[in-house]
Amino acid sequence: MGLSDEPHFANYHQVLNRAVWLPRRLSEMLLALLMKYLDSDETQPLVFGIDETIERRWGPKIAKRGIYRDAVRSSKSHFVKTSGLRWISLMWLTKISWAERIWALPFLTVLAPSERYHEQAGRQHKKITDWARQMIFQLRRWLPHRTLVVVADYSYAALEFLHACQTMVNPVAIITRLRLDAALYEPAPPPSGKVGRPRKKGKRLPTLQAVLDASQTKWQSVKVCWYDGQTQLMEITSQTAVWYHSGKPPVPIRWVLIRDPQGVYETIALLSTSLELDPLQIVNWFVQRWQVEVTFGEVRAHLGVETQRQWSDKAIDRTTPILLGLFSWITLAAHLLVERAQLSIRQAAWYVKERPTFSDALSALRQQLWFPAAIFSMSAAEPDIVKIPRSLFDRLADTVCYST
Repeated sequence: MGLSDEPHFANYHQVLNRAVWLPRRLSEMLLALLMKYLDSDETQPLVFGIDETIERRWGPKIAKRGIYRDAVRSSKSHFVKTSGLRWISLMWLTKISWAERIWALPFLTVLAPSERYHEQAGRQHKKITDWARQMIFQLRRWLPHRTLVVVADYSYAALEFLHACQTMVNPVAIITRLRLDAALYEPAPPPSGKVGRPRKKGKRLPTLQAVLDASQTKWQSVKVCWYDGQTQLMEITSQTAVWYHSGKPPVPIRWVLIRDPQGVYETIALLSTSLELDPLQIVNWFVQRWQVEVTFGEVRAHLGVETQRQWSDKAIDRTTPILLGLFSWITLAAHLLVERAQLSIRQAAWYVKERPTFSDALSALRQQLWFPAAIFSMSAAEPDIVKIPRSLFDRLADTVCYST
């Protein structure tokens, strides 16, 4: 950043709380880099995950914080509230070749202030679905010629949000959970020519709970790439319908019911705003959404999310998106390192790890940045000379690089 010779180190923090730069432009540049180096097939759909997370923060000077349900500490029978900032992050779900698995790479993260903050500021409150709609519209402007699929959880199963993404000039397919008691209908019949507004829906269809309980329902046995990375034998059934609620726009969907013949996993229902998608593909893409939660866990464990202590509104708005984007940047840098040498995988006596993880990628990048030979060289003619034995130095460097 040109601050290496700056005598006052505190000026570095002005990059976050004073400097003039556009975070949205930075997000666009990061996405372009990810597409350039990790997008191996431009003919395939791009799958993205969107979800929100709570950054636990207290203090009267943090104006945009609110009181939310703590998803990590809560359960079905136990409700835990926490104070913090709610962030909505859009991540690219792509396979990392050297990790041999799907990773969720954040590139666009926005802060959704609490309803209390908007009331005090005299502004109209924006729901998370409103923020998500704007983020997806921005993603479509950045990638106008690609087929886009976005997977989300229950929070985004809102008719206005689904309708907005479905009726774009170049629609974006949304895959999310669906209630088993959702009101489903047949498509509206063609206009009859009579006076009055045209119908929005047709005949009422049975609920998905009724379909699940019906003995005549035909189930198809399929092998699904399940959450633990293993192939799971499941049964699915699928049809198209119109999801409608009074006062809301009708949304044509393809629904998919998934049940476990062994009864280990609960039955869930999914919807897709693209009626042409294959039901099995819908299930496999939705399962990939779990990697979003993994990324949230990694940035907390290794990149310092929830350790920030800024009070400036601008610094608060910028720091967490940068830390989440740093996850993607580190993954990309590690990908370029792999082209020159294989990533080392750290093992333990109690844990056998077959594939590199984010901690391995972070360690490899730290070794490149922190320990070049020139730093500890005492002579230009002998760059390998160090003040301590090489074996001890390497052991210390490895420990430091893997520390959180």
